[in-house]
Amino acid sequence: MERKFWLFAVLFFLATQVLATNKKIANEPDSAYLFAYNANGLRFAWSLDRQNWTPIGNDYTFLKSDYGRWGSEKKMITPFLIQGKNGLWVCIWSLNDRTLQFATSSSTDLINWNPQSYPYVNQGKNVLRPVITYNRNLDEYTVTYTDANGKYFQTKTNDLSHYSPVKEVPASAYVNRGTSVNLANTGNGQVHRLPWKVILGLKKAYELKDYKNKQDRETTLDDAQRFAGLKNVEAKITFQPDKAKAISNMLTGVFFEDLNYAADGGLYAELIQNRDFEYHPRDKEYNDQNWNSSYAWTLKGDRATMKIDSISPVHANNPHYAVLDVPLTGASILNSGFDGIALKKGETYDFSLSAKLLNIKKMNLEVRLISDKQGILAKSNLSITSSNWKTAALTLVSSADVTDAKLEIVMGNPGRIAIDMVSLFPRNTFKGRKNGLRADLAQTIGDIHPRFVRFPGGCLAHGDGIANIYKWKNSIGPLAARKPDRNLWGYHQTMGLGYYEYFQFCEDIGAVPVPVVAAGVPCQNSGTGGGGQQGGIPMSEMGQYIQDIVDLIEYANGDVKTEWGKKRAEAGHPKPFNLKYIGIGNEDQITEVFAERFTMIYKALKKSHPEITIIGTAGPFYEGTDYEAGWQIASNLNVPIIDEHYYQSPGWFINNQNFYDSYDRSKSKVYLGEYAASLPGGNRTNLETSLAEALYLLSLERNGDVVSMASYAPLIAKEGHTQWNPDLIYFNNAEVKPTTGYFVQQLYGQNAGDQYIPSTVVLSSNQENVNKRMACSMVKDAKTGDLIIKLVNLLPVTVNTSLDFNPQQLEKNAVKTVLSGKPNDKKAVPVIKIISTESTEHLELPAYSFTVLRFKPINVK
Repeated sequence: MERKFWLFAVLFFLATQVLATNKKIANEPDSAYLFAYNANGLRFAWSLDRQNWTPIGNDYTFLKSDYGRWGSEKKMITPFLIQGKNGLWVCIWSLNDRTLQFATSSSTDLINWNPQSYPYVNQGKNVLRPVITYNRNLDEYTVTYTDANGKYFQTKTNDLSHYSPVKEVPASAYVNRGTSVNLANTGNGQVHRLPWKVILGLKKAYELKDYKNKQDRETTLDDAQRFAGLKNVEAKITFQPDKAKAISNMLTGVFFEDLNYAADGGLYAELIQNRDFEYHPRDKEYNDQNWNSSYAWTLKGDRATMKIDSISPVHANNPHYAVLDVPLTGASILNSGFDGIALKKGETYDFSLSAKLLNIKKMNLEVRLISDKQGILAKSNLSITSSNWKTAALTLVSSADVTDAKLEIVMGNPGRIAIDMVSLFPRNTFKGRKNGLRADLAQTIGDIHPRFVRFPGGCLAHGDGIANIYKWKNSIGPLAARKPDRNLWGYHQTMGLGYYEYFQFCEDIGAVPVPVVAAGVPCQNSGTGGGGQQGGIPMSEMGQYIQDIVDLIEYANGDVKTEWGKKRAEAGHPKPFNLKYIGIGNEDQITEVFAERFTMIYKALKKSHPEITIIGTAGPFYEGTDYEAGWQIASNLNVPIIDEHYYQSPGWFINNQNFYDSYDRSKSKVYLGEYAASLPGGNRTNLETSLAEALYLLSLERNGDVVSMASYAPLIAKEGHTQWNPDLIYFNNAEVKPTTGYFVQQLYGQNAGDQYIPSTVVLSSNQENVNKRMACSMVKDAKTGDLIIKLVNLLPVTVNTSLDFNPQQLEKNAVKTVLSGKPNDKKAVPVIKIISTESTEHLELPAYSFTVLRFKPINVK
């Protein structure tokens, strides 16, 4: 894919370096020695005499392992580098001390590396210290490794993809030509003699990366020095309506993933934690033994007992339930909710449970809402009279506003009773839906006016290991029949917020649903069930997996007479949900395992449902191996849209506003599915990061003919339960707390257009850093005829603008919205004013501000 990567300054920097490189220096060597060594990644040093060594870059790593869990589990152990067929560089390394796999990657220049491969072997206890050789006569690579038992094994390959059966070999077959050099803290490695231009290429690659890193580290803390002496800036902006172009009308959307307690305890309005008694220590990888079927439940009463049973459950998918043995009247069981239960005075709450009697004919229950501070807030009675599972329900009205409430179920007489699916919902859910969403949180999301909602993940979609891949069929139907699962973010997902609820939410806020399913592989960061992608879903099971995706389309769009359309109708929605998009994969590592399965899914869906637009993936970063390989797959298959992700610093967003300017318009469109600007030191956000995002989003509007969709991530996070920062919206049980970044998203969502009108901007300052920090965009909303101008000033001084456009065709008043403050402000909110259209021709943009002007055409109401 042809595109420019750098700004003019970078091009100038490279040009001067290339000239210097190409200029022959009299004493420049023809060749030098290159030492390849390991520092949990492949690094290089060079020498002219094999005695005095100079590292290339300041701890710069040219190749890292991407196998296993995030962080410390991504290990490159004993890398071994050779030059093989046609000069191709091949690196092989060990992954850990337990996996029967090794890793390989190849490169033509030691800078740009091909996708990593993790072949499985079937002999040995593990794979230790693998080495590789190339036989030119046979055109064959030989991989030899040892294991923890001191045995040696060998396999051969011609293409680094298909390997011969592993054979045990004598120790003499293992030859490791590694060596050490006079360079501190490097250990063993391999020495190669190479042309000097190769060494220079490595040095220039590091220098370019270092230059970009310096740009990325730019923050407003340096603005006093960066803009010393800068006075107010004059900006003449001329719009060019004759050059208008159509752009996507779906640029602003949201991405919902169940992390940070976003679903259970968050958007999903259920107030009872562990309502189904299905919590299990494996949810937290056995790191918290208190996290079990009794979590959040407390038993009170002399001699009363509670045990968890599974002999005769409500449903096989929900096997555990509580058995209460109450010898004396007055015993009770309490649930503490998610950090307490928040109640509002005068509001109604719907309680229900499934229960059956075990040795009595009747059990009288008093259901209470209680507070340690205010006592009993509500109570009501019901009677259980069946020895079979039955659902009982009642309503409660709170007498006070509290955040510390608990649910208490008091036993009115002795006996044994089994209970399950204990539920408490506010009557006031979003749009009044049963099994619905928390109204204030859902409304805050809806107020962005997102054009689409991507769900249910993210990493959650492709899961921690094959067994944990999200299965949409487990998330629909009666609640007791849904199959809960471990959430890879370290807690439990009840599936109460399932695919039906996601589709309904999209419909309720006028957004297009964009479900994401795994591409037949789990997350490359998996650690459960083995490491990494684990070879993907077995090919023998891929047919059924693809059928499940086809069934999803039928569930969303099928006639009520179809199998899955009928299930949608039974849930309460006979009309189709009008599904148009499906994402296949999520920022996956682009391996052969991935490519094979993605291709199978893509071709099958294209054949069975050509009306569905498929969104592919370009890996987790904006550059590098997975990015290039993901785009190559998209180009080969003509994938309509490809999903890009990047989380970067404000400096990166400022210095990369031309990122999409020269993307090939004839190839796949782009969905920027996950992005956020954050400052180092805890991934902090404030007005500075929000304005950097606003500035970058102007470039997305400018490139709205190739960028089709964009969504900030993550969307919401519960205070005290946050696995990822920053987030767009924070909340607790009683409050919703939008960030400054939220208001940027809202201003874009509420002021979107489908026609872009170019402009020229002439500033009174010719400083490059000034030009990068002031930008504008004009769009037109074809539906309303409104014109919208957005202007960002990320400078420490005022920008006085002169806007050259035709106001005669517009109403006399306009709406002006300004988000401004100090760069470290976390509580800035937009200020809205009605101003005269005439006054906008000369406009003052405050320092560190985002301004939106909205004009209505004459005679359009």
